[in-house]
Amino acid sequence: MPDALFATPELAEIYDLLDSPERPDLTPYVAMVDEFNAHSVIDLGCGTGVLACRLAALGKEVIGIDPAAASLAVAQRKAYADHVRWITGSAEQMQGLQADLITMTANVAQVFITDAEWVVTLRACRAALTPGGRLVFETRDPAKEAWKDWNRENSYQVIEAPDVGRIESWVELVGVQMPLVSFRHVFVFQKNGRTLTSDSTLRFRTQPEITDALSRAQLTVEAMRGAPDRPGREFVYIAQP
Repeated sequence: MPDALFATPELAEIYDLLDSPERPDLTPYVAMVDEFNAHSVIDLGCGTGVLACRLAALGKEVIGIDPAAASLAVAQRKAYADHVRWITGSAEQMQGLQADLITMTANVAQVFITDAEWVVTLRACRAALTPGGRLVFETRDPAKEAWKDWNRENSYQVIEAPDVGRIESWVELVGVQMPLVSFRHVFVFQKNGRTLTSDSTLRFRTQPEITDALSRAQLTVEAMRGAPDRPGREFVYIAQP
């Protein structure tokens, strides 16, 4: 079940305004498409389709998969969205598909709470890779304890949404029971005083745990890189069958 932030239409509509419009976190993925000479890409957990549409604009064959229909509705209004195949669902929907590169950006790789669902997802990715294809995903380093900054003081912002007005937003830490961290996004719509919340839980895995899960899915780590937007705090894994 996707978080309300992605599944509730009112929140999905403003999601892109919560981050930098340049999305520097996606730039390395765009670069890797050329680095690995990938012609086809599956963006698993594509959200509002920012990466998928950027790749479609470069002439790549792109499939965007996400369980949140509200987010896909936003994605389908973007430029080059008509060049992307959009699928509502999860890794199960990759059966029968093939791609040179499969991506899981942002927190996607950490939403799989149990080891079983994580390995099932990795196996589905492996099955969908073309010969020589790669799976690329990012995950936060648990040793950096990113959740210590997940509070109102460090996350408070005010955005201006077209036809909606000013919206206050912040993050509250709900609980830490490692390896799980739960938190809540809060949104206050100033125009009508309405407050919406979205609860999330992420699984923080160590490098050995990730390597082991990849191995169980018959994938091998080709390289591990730092995430430019979170230097020293997050890793980008590149895996091959």
